[in-house]
Amino acid sequence: MAKFLNTTGANYYLEELIRSANEKLILISPYLQLNERFKELLEDKNRLKIDVRIVYGKAEMQPEEISWLHSLNFIRISFCKNLHAKCYLNEQSCIITSMNLYEFSQVNNNEMGVMFTKQNDPDLYRDAHEEVQRVIRISEEVRLIAEKIERTEELESSISKPLQKLTPHRLAEKLGLKTVDVFSLLYKNGYLEQKNGNPFITDKGKSLGGEFRLSKNGSYFLWPANLFADLELAKAK
Repeated sequence: MAKFLNTTGANYYLEELIRSANEKLILISPYLQLNERFKELLEDKNRLKIDVRIVYGKAEMQPEEISWLHSLNFIRISFCKNLHAKCYLNEQSCIITSMNLYEFSQVNNNEMGVMFTKQNDPDLYRDAHEEVQRVIRISEEVRLIAEKIERTEELESSISKPLQKLTPHRLAEKLGLKTVDVFSLLYKNGYLEQKNGNPFITDKGKSLGGEFRLSKNGSYFLWPANLFADLELAKAK
């Protein structure tokens, strides 16, 4: 039998749903901004190699969220246009609620929802699971810039080359920053912009020699080493 959830219940049972996932975990939420507790749980699922799918539908995913997701090899992210549903499902349970996977909603909003299980409501769970799979099918998987390929896919690795290009991770190492800070500076200076929640090089970034590369492992950016001066200036402001 389905169980009614208020805001507190939705938060509690969503955490339990993530924690108890042993085979699969699907999180569907228009807005995506995870609190530290949920990040810890997802990092644990990633260590256990649990198949995790996250579908979001708004373009406001921040660079720091993107940077954090880079390191999670077993979590796949998809973007679904016009998404409004909020549904969280593992191999045994499902929660349908008004609450986004968004820290502000979890803390400030008055939410409602229901939770049901595959064992007690098999037909309801089946219908929800089929609709979740449909949403995933119509979504576009986001190939995030993976740091794991940055060290193997750079075509110009010699420091002595005048036209050497570096990944954001290498830029961060040179500047003594975190990768997420470099992304923030690239956005701030107009070298990158977001479209449908994904980073794209702007005309300004291209004019400076920025490149977008695809490989069998994912996608990544390269930037000329002389971009350091601009980034150092931005960092000093």
